[in-house]
Amino acid sequence: MKVALVHDFLVRLGGAERVLKVLADMYPLAPIYTLIYNEKAVKDVFPSERVRTSSLQKWSRFINYRALFPWMPRAVEEWDFSQYDLVISSSSAYVHGVLTPLKTRHICYCHTPMRYIWDYSHEYLDEQHIHGLTRFYLENKLSQIRMWDQVASSRPDAYICNSHTVKMRVQKYYRRDSTVIYPPVDIDKFKAQKSHEDYFLIVSTLTPYKKIDLAVQLFNKIRRRLVVIGGGKQLPYLRRIAGPTIDILGQKSDEIVREYIQNCRGFIFPSEEDFGIAPIEAMAAGKPVLAYRKGGLTETVIEGETGEFFNQQNLLSMEHGLARLMLNEKHYQPKKIREHAKRFSIENFKKNFRSFVRSFTNLKCTPVKKRDVE
Repeated sequence: MKVALVHDFLVRLGGAERVLKVLADMYPLAPIYTLIYNEKAVKDVFPSERVRTSSLQKWSRFINYRALFPWMPRAVEEWDFSQYDLVISSSSAYVHGVLTPLKTRHICYCHTPMRYIWDYSHEYLDEQHIHGLTRFYLENKLSQIRMWDQVASSRPDAYICNSHTVKMRVQKYYRRDSTVIYPPVDIDKFKAQKSHEDYFLIVSTLTPYKKIDLAVQLFNKIRRRLVVIGGGKQLPYLRRIAGPTIDILGQKSDEIVREYIQNCRGFIFPSEEDFGIAPIEAMAAGKPVLAYRKGGLTETVIEGETGEFFNQQNLLSMEHGLARLMLNEKHYQPKKIREHAKRFSIENFKKNFRSFVRSFTNLKCTPVKKRDVE
């Protein structure tokens, strides 16, 4: 069975790229097609000899790749997959819309339908501080992409979603049924331990949507130690508002992140997320998680056993949630928290994904016997 992998952008190593890495390991001969490739940022994980870029790659040298979004639908349709038996797209934007011939099966692993054209379009434009004629132009372009996305949603033969939260979004916006297979998390990097260094931790992209500023305001108020790791356009702002008990460290290596997770008192997750890999990593280290009660975290955090929730994204609700977590600390069992995290292991992902592919394609990757070619 000849397989191709397709991913929206290879410009950083985030949660979606971790999923792609596992898929790439599962199908080591499969080339990886992507719209934009930043070799400097990802070459250690995705070497250039395995990557096939789109016609937009040459323009990304001169223009921020996000500004190329009006041409992305056309770019994903230019690839030719006629030589493949199976195409697996890892999509949170455009690549579920690739064109495949009748003989080629297409499975889409959907991280989410595009948020900024469906349920987050107005907030997205507000966050970018876009007004006037520019806003009118972008609203028109986003509307065009929304229509394309609706058509493109019918192209995969099957959808796999990374959570039941995304499954509901796929059903609502695409009118497609799907199977849930949770993303792979490298549980073995962590060990459950009860000891800590009396700080709470956030590991996240630093954008307004993530609501990291809410956590910074809370820890300024209660004067407890908070460590924030991650990069993004809010980094300078968060450093400006952070008080003496808060360390905004910026982007750090995986090894440093692992050490901070291993030694934190608890993990803070203020945003609504489709799944959320970092909180699972914290639970793999036996650490309780405080999460906003919406999205994928409602599927992965067990209230009172592996963490606590807060119900609204405001200071009072988050403070009450943190107080419950701290009051309940003596009841959390690190080994039990870790056992729960094992549900989301790389091994479980591989087993479930392979099972789905076998049942869906009905193609057996077995050696050819002599009688088969006579």
